[in-house]
Amino acid sequence: MNEEHIILRAPSVSTRDIFSGRPSTRTPFETLESAAAGLTVEVQNIDRRDLVDLTRSPDVVAVAANIPMKLIKPFEVQEVLQPTATSVAWGVQAVGADTSPFTGNGIVVAVLDTGIDATHPAFAGVTLVQQDFTGEGDGDQDGHGTHCAGTIFGRAVNGTRIGVAPGVQKALIGKVIGNEGGSSAGIINAMQWALQNGANVMSMSLGIDFPGLVGQLIDQGMPAELATSQALEGYRANVQLFEKMAQLVRASSGFFQTTLLVAAAGNESQRPRFEIAVSPPAVSDGFISVAALGQNGSTFSVAPFSNTGAIVSGPGVAVTSAKAGGGLVNMSGTSMATPHVAGVAALWAEQLKTNGMLTPNSLTARLVASGVTTNLAVGFDPFDIGTGMVRAPQ
Repeated sequence: MNEEHIILRAPSVSTRDIFSGRPSTRTPFETLESAAAGLTVEVQNIDRRDLVDLTRSPDVVAVAANIPMKLIKPFEVQEVLQPTATSVAWGVQAVGADTSPFTGNGIVVAVLDTGIDATHPAFAGVTLVQQDFTGEGDGDQDGHGTHCAGTIFGRAVNGTRIGVAPGVQKALIGKVIGNEGGSSAGIINAMQWALQNGANVMSMSLGIDFPGLVGQLIDQGMPAELATSQALEGYRANVQLFEKMAQLVRASSGFFQTTLLVAAAGNESQRPRFEIAVSPPAVSDGFISVAALGQNGSTFSVAPFSNTGAIVSGPGVAVTSAKAGGGLVNMSGTSMATPHVAGVAALWAEQLKTNGMLTPNSLTARLVASGVTTNLAVGFDPFDIGTGMVRAPQ
């Protein structure tokens, strides 16, 4: 049976040497750089019987079934009344962005989400480069992408500062989730597009729709047991696909620019009943996974819905940001924590760039090491929050 698959190719070098451990005349870094420079993404209908031969091809980095991806939906949405005085969103204060001398100036951010309301006042003066990977056209019918973009680089709205890095002048808006959801092929293509267009930070608040994939296979006539087994195979292959893509993104710094991948941990936990581990693609090596913290007076605590095992944390409860159509709205979720971390990454990128020290290793190290636990409620589990609440350079 033919199935749609994603193929990562790097024809400029034998990429099997990179990932299989075969001897090579090049250093690992040189090999990765060459692979990244020649990277192409293909989507083809392939008979499962031909997969083994395909994976043996010397220019193939990874092969995985094209599976459904979904938005990490906000756990809660609340309308925001018109503010009566100048204010700063609590998340911006919590990460120290309001006292940082850096604004994200000169840093390019990519938001791979549901699109953006480009007419919103929060984005006035920002060069928005939009690309649709859903077939539905530009724009944001959901509002999720607009909210996330507002948290990263939004300008003040009606006197309220909502953006962590409001000095960002250029943003890449990849619409990867539409009314019918999205796919891993669309996201991989969007990542390549963002990389080629200069992204220093990519923010992704989305995940693999495993139940949707199982249901899709059952609808095609498969028994539930077979559908679950095949979905697990696709799940595993896609985790590996995103890991290989992350390796190539990191290696591309020698050709393009330093790029950091930031992704939401997921909202499936239900504390205190149970906790769910970080979901893909955030769980893949090479991604900075983000947990959500809420505010309780002067202390922070992990949000009940936040998945466990993330690398860092950010504000993710009752986050005020741009509302599609105008105005502001509060949303909660690891989706909301992720753009805070992406914004802080943009501030660190500017700081490092200013000092001539911007590299993938230095940016990752500064961001992860910025996490603090000093204001967390007593009794927190370190596994829930990673290094803690990220902090902007001061």
